Amino acid sequence: MKKIGLLSDTHGFVHPEIPRIFSDCDEIWHAGDIGSREVAEELNSIKPLRGVHGNIDGQDIRRIFPRFLRFMCESVNVFMTHIGGYPGRYAPDVKPIIESEPPDLFISGHSHILKVMPDHRNKLLHINPGAAGRSGIHRVITMVRFCIDGKEVKDLEVIEFKRSGSSGSTM
Repeated sequence: MKKIGLLSDTHGFVHPEIPRIFSDCDEIWHAGDIGSREVAEELNSIKPLRGVHGNIDGQDIRRIFPRFLRFMCESVNVFMTHIGGYPGRYAPDVKPIIESEPPDLFISGHSHILKVMPDHRNKLLHINPGAAGRSGIHRVITMVRFCIDGKEVKDLEVIEFKRSGSSGSTM
């Protein structure tokens, strides 16, 4: 079993509670718009980091993190990209990938809107962790923790903080 900490759209900001929140995770996954190499290094110092680059990321991030990332975690086929859309409204360059080789778990960011929803047609789970940074349209900083046990994605938790970043609560 693996415990995953998932975030997106940090835009150069690491919330001070992330080390505590992800302390019992095995890995941190970042769905793009990391914002700086320092953010990636700080997250990787907490737990091993997997991620993709986003539309605001410069060449320093793009050299390290790909646009698309496909990998296995336990027995779950994971596909991650920054701009991916969501079930019924996938991005044009993502839709043929999902339809031809559906993953078990599709992760994207970009919208700054937290979404966890099944795609019954493609038999997958979609997660967008919202935005963990201070820049953008969102009013609440969000991130997600979950477990992958064999082929099962379970025990999903949403973590929310006021955008000021000074206090928060887990749900």
